[in-house]
Amino acid sequence: MKIYKTIIVFLTACFLLTSCFEDNDDNAISASSINDFVWKSLNTWYFWQQDVPDLADDRFSSNEEYADFLNSFDSPEDLFEHLKFGEDRFSWIVDDYFELLNSFDGISKTNGMEFGLAQVSGSNDLIGFVEYILPNTDAQAKGLKRGDLFLSVNGSQITLDNYIDLLFSDTDTYTINIAEYDGATVQPTDIDITLNKEPYSENPIFIEKTFEFEGKKIGYLMYTQFINDFDDELNNAFANFKSSGIDELVVDLRYNLGGSSASAVHLSTMITGQFTGDLFYTRVWNDKILADVSPDDLRVNFPNALPGGASINGLNLNKVYILAQGSSASASELVINSLNPYIEVIHIGNTTRGKNEFSRTLFDVPQCSYVLSAACNDDPNPSHTWAIQPLLGRNANADGFFDFTDGLTPEPNFIVQENIFNLGVLGNLDEPLLARALQHSSGNGKSVNTKTTFDNFKIITHSKLYKPNGDKMYINEIPQEIIDVMYQ
Repeated sequence: MKIYKTIIVFLTACFLLTSCFEDNDDNAISASSINDFVWKSLNTWYFWQQDVPDLADDRFSSNEEYADFLNSFDSPEDLFEHLKFGEDRFSWIVDDYFELLNSFDGISKTNGMEFGLAQVSGSNDLIGFVEYILPNTDAQAKGLKRGDLFLSVNGSQITLDNYIDLLFSDTDTYTINIAEYDGATVQPTDIDITLNKEPYSENPIFIEKTFEFEGKKIGYLMYTQFINDFDDELNNAFANFKSSGIDELVVDLRYNLGGSSASAVHLSTMITGQFTGDLFYTRVWNDKILADVSPDDLRVNFPNALPGGASINGLNLNKVYILAQGSSASASELVINSLNPYIEVIHIGNTTRGKNEFSRTLFDVPQCSYVLSAACNDDPNPSHTWAIQPLLGRNANADGFFDFTDGLTPEPNFIVQENIFNLGVLGNLDEPLLARALQHSSGNGKSVNTKTTFDNFKIITHSKLYKPNGDKMYINEIPQEIIDVMYQ
């Protein structure tokens, strides 16, 4: 039987680990099993395992040395951060995996206002601007809309120093002051709106519509997150496009930070459909996984059906317009990059986030190689609810390309940066990004607003980055063949 983790096999030192900390229920629990889980799971699966000296298989010469190492960290977060590779921007650890798993299903607490923050040039002050409002939420009930501006929260001006505490803390309620732009400056008003967060299940199919433009039928889909539970609804949307006989398709991923890579494959297959069985992308794992798995286990192909058996409603398109920018990441970028070898992908917007690594939730369940799967769904260690979401690899398209950590950038004539003072109405034909797609589709040279800068303000972040799953791409299943190899 092959042994990867030479030292791990005899590291049965939990009884030597004595540090304790308080869990969320204020019960003192030993850090031994948690720190042991963090190290061993990263040693097994982490993409940069071979590049982190303290994760080497032969790092420790005895149980005591291993125990002393783990006990030198004050918390699991400290250990996790220590073991992260310097180039890793996206791995993270949580102390409540139930909240994390809910977020992957589109369930989280929200007041319904998705927004960005822009920095005022020469100042630490920030301006909030509403990107879109989720239906049937408190923000919708209180009349907020895309394009609304706000300067302060709970009476305090938003700044680079306080925006996380004001807007992204654990509080479920805050009050914003609506502001107005007079063409030169942004000024407060006397309108205050108090927003309350509640658990919410987000349908990522935000807009689905078909319209005629310059003699063509155009399908438009605004898709806000890659969520497996909504793949059937997504397939139904493409059935509508198909029955309408659309000539062109615009897929709006501008606020889609990612999610399930399986859903990205399904969406891409719906756009096309003529490449069933062909390579969509190849997963590139860490060195010791790649050394012992079959190339077939690394492939992800275009499917012909959803997991439940429903046939995919492919449009057989040879061209697609994708609206994407800095708030587009991971699975959104996977769609663009992996479709590029097969069809013409016209990327309109701006440079994307540059997140091409996939991840997977790892639990304290060593008997399953820390991965829950159909073949091993034992309960994780019941003494805690910690889990990690480390980067496990990168995705290479059919041409072998995966190096876009600086993001994917449109061709110069397709760069259209959103102006926070003139966002337009999503789905309207004169909304700047959609208008640019329609201009190209019609080929009539019609002038549109393609303003690429706006003076004195710079977008720095977006509210969706602070949700539990943020800008993460995760894989739903690791091939059982790979799990078996790693457990041997």
